[in-house]
Amino acid sequence: MVSLIDLKRQFNTIKTDILAEVEKVIESGHYILGTHVKKLEEEVAERLQVEEAVAVANGTDALVLTLEAYGIGSGDEVVTTPFTFFATAEAITRVGATPVFADVDEKTYNLNPECLESKITSATKAIIPVHLFGQPANMDKINEIAQKYSLYVIEDACQAFGATYKQRQAGHLGDAACFSFFPTKNLGTLGDGGMIVTSDKRLANQLRTLRVHGSSKKYFHDRIGYNSRLDELHAAILLVCLQKIDEWNANRISLAEKYTASLRHVKGITAPFVSEECKHVFHLYCLASPKRDDVTAFLNKDQIATGIYYPRCLHLQEVYQHLGYKKGDLPVAETLSKELFAIPMHPYLTSNEQNQVIKAIKKAVNKL
Repeated sequence: MVSLIDLKRQFNTIKTDILAEVEKVIESGHYILGTHVKKLEEEVAERLQVEEAVAVANGTDALVLTLEAYGIGSGDEVVTTPFTFFATAEAITRVGATPVFADVDEKTYNLNPECLESKITSATKAIIPVHLFGQPANMDKINEIAQKYSLYVIEDACQAFGATYKQRQAGHLGDAACFSFFPTKNLGTLGDGGMIVTSDKRLANQLRTLRVHGSSKKYFHDRIGYNSRLDELHAAILLVCLQKIDEWNANRISLAEKYTASLRHVKGITAPFVSEECKHVFHLYCLASPKRDDVTAFLNKDQIATGIYYPRCLHLQEVYQHLGYKKGDLPVAETLSKELFAIPMHPYLTSNEQNQVIKAIKKAVNKL
C-alpha cells in the first residue's frame, strides 16, 4: 500500500537529533514553557518577520485564544469558509460568536473575496481566511474588505507553514495568524502543538496571559483563561523540524509538479490550480473528479491510499443546522465536497511510489 502520509518514515530521518534534544529537556528538569519554547517562538517570529509568536497547546486553541484576546464573543459574527477542517468554525462558536460562511473560489478552494462582502453585517467583527491545503488565500482583496469595515483578519494558516503570498510568508498577511503543529502538518511534532503570530504586542501579551489561566503573575489572575501551554519536549522536536521544513516543503513542491505534469491532461481528472502569486506547499495534493467515489475505490483496490477532504461542508454540519443554511446555498464548496480527493503526498514519497500512483490513476480513469 502506498500511504497517503508516512510520518514514521519522515520522523525516522531525524530520530537521532530528536532523541538528543529530548534528552536535553529531560536533563534540564524544566518541562513547560522553558528555554526551548522561548527559542521556538523567537525563531518562528524571525522567520515570518513578525514581532511576536506565542506557543500554545494546539491549533484549535490558537484560534480560540486569538478570538478571545480580540474580545470577540456573544452577539458577534465572524465570516469564514465552509470548506475547511471543523476547528475553524468550532473556535468561533467556542467563544460564543456565530460563524458566517461565504463560498470559496472554484480554483484555489479558498475563501472567495467576491462572496465575502455580502456576508458582512453590523455584528461582524473578524474574517478568518484559511490557507487551504497549503496555498494562501487572496489576502490583498480580503484585507481591503476588512479595512473597509474595520474588521480583524485572522489567518488560519494551520496547513500552510512555509507558504507565501506575493513573497510574504503565510502568518504575515493579516492581523494575526494561527498555526497547528499536529503531526500530519508540514511542520509538525510528535503530538499536539500550536502557535499564534502577530506584530500586535498588546494582543501577544493578552495571549500569554490567556494561555496560563488568565495569569500574568503566578497565582494572580486577571481574567478567566485556559490551560494551553506548549511543553518543552514538543518545542525541542519542533526546533529540529524547523531546520528541515524548507527541504520538506521543496520535496512536496517537486512531487506536486510531477503529479500535475503527469495528470494535467487526463480526462475526467482536474489537477490543483496554483496561483502565480503564491508558493503552494502542498500539505495535501487533491484532485477533483465527478466520479470520485469510483476512482478512489479503484485506487484503494490497487493499494493506493486516498483521503477525502472534506466530505461535508461546515454550513451543512448537523451542529450548525440552527444557522439555517441548506443545500445549494454555497454551491462551489458543496461541489468540492463531492469531487475532491487526496492522493499520497509527503516529503519522502519515492519516485517509484509516485509512478505507481500516477499509473493507477490513469488506469482507474480509463476503466470508468
